[in-house]
Amino acid sequence: MKKVLPIIILLVVIAAVFVVIGIINKGKQETGLRIAVIPKATTHIFWESVHRGALQAAKDAGAEADVRIYWNGPKLESDREGQIQIIEDFITQKVSAIVLAPLDSKALVPVVERIHDASIPCAIIDSGIDTNKYLSFVATDNYIGGVIAARRMGKILNGKGKILVIKYMPGSASTTNRENGFMDTIEREFPEIKIVDAKYAMDTVETALQTTEDLLTKNADAGLNGLYACNASTAVGALQGLRGQGYIGRIKMVGFDTEEALLDGLKEGAIDSLVAQNPFKMGYEGVRVVLARLNGEEVPKRIDTGVALVTKENLETPEIQALLK
Repeated sequence: MKKVLPIIILLVVIAAVFVVIGIINKGKQETGLRIAVIPKATTHIFWESVHRGALQAAKDAGAEADVRIYWNGPKLESDREGQIQIIEDFITQKVSAIVLAPLDSKALVPVVERIHDASIPCAIIDSGIDTNKYLSFVATDNYIGGVIAARRMGKILNGKGKILVIKYMPGSASTTNRENGFMDTIEREFPEIKIVDAKYAMDTVETALQTTEDLLTKNADAGLNGLYACNASTAVGALQGLRGQGYIGRIKMVGFDTEEALLDGLKEGAIDSLVAQNPFKMGYEGVRVVLARLNGEEVPKRIDTGVALVTKENLETPEIQALLK
């Protein structure tokens, strides 16, 4: 028993040390500001840029602010229930603030209003929500982005032609605004350009490719001149569809977003132009505004992160390179 007693005492001491370390670490974890940033998905390069912007805003807040970014989102941009559950978890954890890109402008309303009821500052980024119970909306003016795309299409077709519109998916406020901005402007300003067909491509490059191929086959005898794709996945899928069916050079394409595959298509002339957003700024400003509110500052209800037309001619200009990088 005498030999065993020292071992027991040692084990008790070690256990006590670990308990103390745990308490200290818990105390450390609970200090500072915890900002949850929830994208529409985590597997897309666009959201990686948003993440980098959020991290930079936390860094710029300074070490004394002790801002920590908690990054989590669904794998697919169609997983509404998954995103809702992630938000619910962060509400339960009582994070300091939330920066959210809602997958659906209507389906996410109840949980966004629960964030508000929990007195957690919430910035909405990228895509709108059908409630006003949030701190600030930080995004591209997507309708204007669609207008810019339509005017470019009108210019390159000399005001006449037949075109396809590859939509994204129902419920996504950002892309719906781009689609409406484009179609409204074509109808209003270019009466001799006809939108022959338009169809939702849903949330992957693969479904966008299939949709494009279906529309090209269906309208093979329509004398198509142009195609508009309203986000990164639809644009990449559309580009692949045009290439696969031999329409490169025959159908002029205007796309949205600036993935590497799209920029390569622009350089080779397969794509006429791209409407570019600033996802880094969305992440940065989203975090910045919630930090400002946590510091007791007033913040604007709407922050426009800008939009620009990228062509082969202006691609290497300092302004466009700064936007892309």
